[in-house]
Amino acid sequence: MSLTAETNLRHLPTTRLGFACLTLVAAALAAGAEPRARDLGVPFDGNPGVNNAITDVPGVEVGFKTLILGDGPLVRGKGPVRTGVTAILPRGRADGRAVFAGFFAGNGNGDMTGTHWVEESGVLETPILITGTGSVGVVRDAAFKWLADHRKGYFWYPLVAETADVPLNDMAGQHVKQQDALDALDSASSGPVAEGNVGGGTGMVCNGFKGGTGTASRKLTTEAGNFTVGVLAQCNYGRANQLRIAGIPVAREMTLQPRCVTRLLSPAQQLSGTTATLCDPKLVAVADGLDQEHRGSIIIVIATDAPLTAEQLKRLARRASVGLGRLGAIESDGSGDIFIAFSTANLGADDGNWATDTSQPAQVARLRSAALNPLFEATVEGVEEAVVNALVAARTMTGADYWTVAALPHDQLQKVLQRHQLLQSRPK
Repeated sequence: MSLTAETNLRHLPTTRLGFACLTLVAAALAAGAEPRARDLGVPFDGNPGVNNAITDVPGVEVGFKTLILGDGPLVRGKGPVRTGVTAILPRGRADGRAVFAGFFAGNGNGDMTGTHWVEESGVLETPILITGTGSVGVVRDAAFKWLADHRKGYFWYPLVAETADVPLNDMAGQHVKQQDALDALDSASSGPVAEGNVGGGTGMVCNGFKGGTGTASRKLTTEAGNFTVGVLAQCNYGRANQLRIAGIPVAREMTLQPRCVTRLLSPAQQLSGTTATLCDPKLVAVADGLDQEHRGSIIIVIATDAPLTAEQLKRLARRASVGLGRLGAIESDGSGDIFIAFSTANLGADDGNWATDTSQPAQVARLRSAALNPLFEATVEGVEEAVVNALVAARTMTGADYWTVAALPHDQLQKVLQRHQLLQSRPK
């Protein structure tokens, strides 16, 4: 479990899982930040920013609320709970002025509220929140309340996106409450960003392994404008045999190949180590309709301080698909691959509810189209690293009905990369 000051655990279970969680929390706090992909020697293209996070874009703040409660059999409305909320504020909590933005869906089997107005106007006037599928409504309403309490104006169209945190979470129980979304927004800050089993990413599965939240950034050269591109992803898509890291189908070469989530069928079998896999046809009915393809999604938020207008930001958002392609993603029919990009430049150009004088034309800076290639490249590289960071940071989790999703094994990943002469020396 990766923890920072932004992470807020509303509940910790008092069962054996709860003591394990507390042990992990203590260990994480004692040892400092969890290793990231670069710490393991995973090679990436491009130069990251100071934090290698979306918050490297000046003004951007990120907050979380993480909900972990209970273990054992699934009881709708009671748990177990493995979910949460992630909040991204383009100009931080103190500045509600709009940003230019562009939206794109690689595959639309998912939801992001508020995108009609982004498409229509080219501006984003609210924070972006990410949660589980069952909690979009309450998070959207909570965001509206937060805006009414903190911003000028009377109405907003909050952006709230989702990925499905099954089978680990009691998704139908809708455990995220208004206060959880408010806490995520109020906890937002700049600096390092928590990754893995945090916020909206708490209960997610990515490429057959435990997934969740990941982030990365790229700093462009002086010749390319010295701009920054930051990415945050909530990763919940794909199969293990599709996953490429550094261009290698790493899961296919691992000694341990957790290509399916597993289920500890009972407490007694749990103690004996007896398991069954989601890929076993006999368990499909038990898995409440889940099939061999993990029907998940990925939400990607892209931020930059480059002066881009709405149509250019849509082009940037489209490049998220290229980054996912480098990871082996196919944007499958059952996946909601939804991306949004925004620019913090052009402050005051179109301030929505904050506007004081609408009679004068706005002065807008805009890069020439021929200057966009370094930003496209930075986006592709940032998406690739953000997803791998999510996989590296996430830890093995057991959730509802004893479903267990294994973390990406760091040692196995390193051995595969070393075998292909791709493992880099750990940075000093």
